Amino acid sequence: MLGISVLLYTILALAPGDPFSELAQNPAVPPEVAAALRAKFGLDDPVWVRYGHWFTAMLRGDWGFSFVSRMDVDTLILQRLPTTLVVIGAAQLIAILVALPVGVLAGIRPYSIFDQVANTLAFIGFSLPTFFTGLLLILVFSIQLDWLPFVYRADINATGWKFYWEHIKQSIMPVMVLGLFQGASLVRYVRSSVLDVVRLDYVITARSKGIGERKVITRHVVRNALIPVVTLVMLQMPVVFGGAIVTEQIFRVPGIGSLLISAMLANDTPVVMAVTFVFSCLVVLCNLIADVLYAWLDPRISYR
Repeated sequence: MLGISVLLYTILALAPGDPFSELAQNPAVPPEVAAALRAKFGLDDPVWVRYGHWFTAMLRGDWGFSFVSRMDVDTLILQRLPTTLVVIGAAQLIAILVALPVGVLAGIRPYSIFDQVANTLAFIGFSLPTFFTGLLLILVFSIQLDWLPFVYRADINATGWKFYWEHIKQSIMPVMVLGLFQGASLVRYVRSSVLDVVRLDYVITARSKGIGERKVITRHVVRNALIPVVTLVMLQMPVVFGGAIVTEQIFRVPGIGSLLISAMLANDTPVVMAVTFVFSCLVVLCNLIADVLYAWLDPRISYR
């Protein structure tokens, strides 16, 4: 995480643009006021000095101050992060619930009609970008059928079950766009992993002992086939977050992805640094979870 923070801060410091460029060009702002603000935020200091100030402040829990929103960066992120985590979490859950049974059945019955249909739909699913499927769902379910809202609203004036129902309705399309895109690619990997495991000797031995086919599939095939799939799911989290940024822009979801885009357009460096660092922390955390899941899926793996 230390190396990631150094790399991110250096890239953002060398990038063109200045958060106070518009302020300096404003004739109503005296030059001494603009210079005082730059000195206050340390924008004229060397890069390594600014990074040292940022790093020590971050260790104290101070993530900086947004030049555009005029509020603390950590408060701004905490307002947006739950929405992104809910959308991504629901999308990942849908992807896993779709990919596991479809991929396992396709791997158990290779080259069958079900396998061919599943492969065709999977190819179509991960070949279409999220911005295309998002616009397509908006045209069908929002404009043509008028079933679902295409703009995500955080300020819903409702209480009780109606409040939750409105949130569910406006979350269906962004969750389905991300979930189906991720699930389509997972189907192929699950199928390939099942095909590798189902031909191994211990599976043939389990069947020769008279163990039921359902137990052979669930206890011997699926559990061992999930080991490479867990690695794939966790390592693809950056791709999911990248897709969430595009999806949040399409459906106007007030998440951390839309915050990152608006901060980049406004040269709000503290927000960009904090959001990218949060993304990096989530990716590292997902890899740690994958390492822990290995020991549960494969008892031969132990950590001492």
